[in-house]
Amino acid sequence: MSTILKVTSSFRGEASASNQLSDAIVNQLKVKDATATVIERDLVKEEVPHLDLNILMSFVTPEADRSEEQQNIVNQSDEFIKEVMAADAIVIGVPMYNFTIPSVLKSWLDQIARAGVTFKYTAEGAVGLVEGKEVYLAIATGGIYSEGPAAAVDFTESYLKAVLGFMGMTNVTAFRAEGMNIPEFAEKAVPNALAKVEEYSF
Repeated sequence: MSTILKVTSSFRGEASASNQLSDAIVNQLKVKDATATVIERDLVKEEVPHLDLNILMSFVTPEADRSEEQQNIVNQSDEFIKEVMAADAIVIGVPMYNFTIPSVLKSWLDQIARAGVTFKYTAEGAVGLVEGKEVYLAIATGGIYSEGPAAAVDFTESYLKAVLGFMGMTNVTAFRAEGMNIPEFAEKAVPNALAKVEEYSF
């Protein structure tokens, strides 16, 4: 039995294209393994705290020296990391806001990217410690960013592949519902993306 972690970050709820695309990916993964367990994290409802000095110091303070508040902060991060480590597949819903990912998704990444836990530094450089994961990005954008002139300002897929890869998650596949704010593309943006999910060999 496999485990699927679904992480969503859109404030649009059921109307969200990235959420619809995420659901479709999860459904296809469950076709592959009907017994799969799905863990869901809605980062908008969770209100994951943004990285600040208190959180950073909690992460770098040795366990024996942490205050109760610091330990509670680390415990929350540990819970997020535990879910990532337990997952065989990770599905991340990614609406583009101002050319990049939502701040709540960045906060989640800041919670799971921890030195000595999900990556480590060696004499040869950084080494990711989260391996063997299949990661799927469900990206939704108002314009066309996968190709053409606007590709230069797409900081969703490239950033996520970089930070996930830094932690060892290098098997990353992106699906896109794009052109949703362009009249000639809007109507078919989600159906085309869903069709690509159905065609993909998971």
